[in-house]
Amino acid sequence: MPRPGVQGLGLPRHVVQTETPTRAAGLARLASFVPHGAAYARERNRVVPPHDRVSRLSPYLRHRLILEREAVAAVLDAHPRDVVDKFISEVLWRTYWKGWLEHRPHVWDAYLDQLRHDRDGLAGRTSVRYAEAITGRSGIACFDAWARELIETGYLHNHARMWFASIWIFTLRLPWTLGAAFFLRHLLDGDPASNTLSWRWVAGLHTRGKHYLAQAENIARYTDGRFDPKGELDEQALPLTEPPLDLKPRALSASVDLPTDLQSGLLLTPEDLAPEVSHLSKLGFRGVAGGWDETVGEALDLAPPVGDFSRVAIGDALSRAEAHFAVPTHALDEGDWLAAAEAWACGLAVRQVVTLETPVGRWRERIDQLDARLAKHGIALVRSRRTWDSSLWPGATRGFFPFREHARRQGHLDGLTRIDDA
Repeated sequence: MPRPGVQGLGLPRHVVQTETPTRAAGLARLASFVPHGAAYARERNRVVPPHDRVSRLSPYLRHRLILEREAVAAVLDAHPRDVVDKFISEVLWRTYWKGWLEHRPHVWDAYLDQLRHDRDGLAGRTSVRYAEAITGRSGIACFDAWARELIETGYLHNHARMWFASIWIFTLRLPWTLGAAFFLRHLLDGDPASNTLSWRWVAGLHTRGKHYLAQAENIARYTDGRFDPKGELDEQALPLTEPPLDLKPRALSASVDLPTDLQSGLLLTPEDLAPEVSHLSKLGFRGVAGGWDETVGEALDLAPPVGDFSRVAIGDALSRAEAHFAVPTHALDEGDWLAAAEAWACGLAVRQVVTLETPVGRWRERIDQLDARLAKHGIALVRSRRTWDSSLWPGATRGFFPFREHARRQGHLDGLTRIDDA
């Protein structure tokens, strides 16, 4: 049964929704977290339900119902920077992963290829262990509890995610790609970059030879003794290896200048749902459209609550866009999103369709396909990149700490963040 207050958002009654997928709810969650921001660094690693020592902002940041710079600015308004430095770093990690993958989009393609191979190769005892793992029946109490929590709520504490991934890879000896797909299927905040690259990091593939091993003592300590898997974990496993994969960064695609003198339509995707809080906010559009795409959900094998979260979030964004831009909005047919988007653009008789940038992943693939379709009608598809991404992604060529220094130089760790409107 949905929780009280969710029914009016149009969620199917079978969904157990733990977050309200609206910008208003995200801003309220941010406001409630800010007074406790000073304790974040000290308390964030404790994995004790109801997980009120962390911000729980990730589903809103993932869909950009709220923006990274809004979260950073909010805590800096209330606390000295050194007090909330750890929280700011956690926000930056999501941007770092996206920027890193933008420089190396073939890593996402390699993951998809390996995932297909690993799924096809499931057999024997490995297949049994996999079925037990994804249903919370592995026999390792902490792992099973986290599997059930993830399925039931769409959420897992970050520290538990690391432990879970490590146990999956090094104790249960399951393919890391299947674990990454399991997370992406259920996480409300799952995105291709953060999810794929975090699993690669745990496995020892992101930073070659450096992996993350879950330890029973660490789990007992940070779960306040709720779990103690002493003697159940492989705490001596070696990092995974893989065939050579080119990890040299490639040049980013150029940021496109947006022509403002052409009749335009605005297209929303679940990758960025705050168009009124962007450099597009002062432009005029003939119409706004958006909608969930069942093809994307099927390609990623997303659980119903994940698709439902996006559906409601898109509806919320369309309502805000209609009010802000004072133009008609159109909900696209999710059964044939491509054809619906094409028909909408042609019906508007526009010269260009503008969309906020879609990072590497299935939604970018759909945008690429739509681009080709619209070109046949003489309609340009313009991908507009936020200032935050334009300034930070170029720094994601190496590790996180050089990236964080790049962010500091760009002014995103101080008051300059407050005046960045994109």
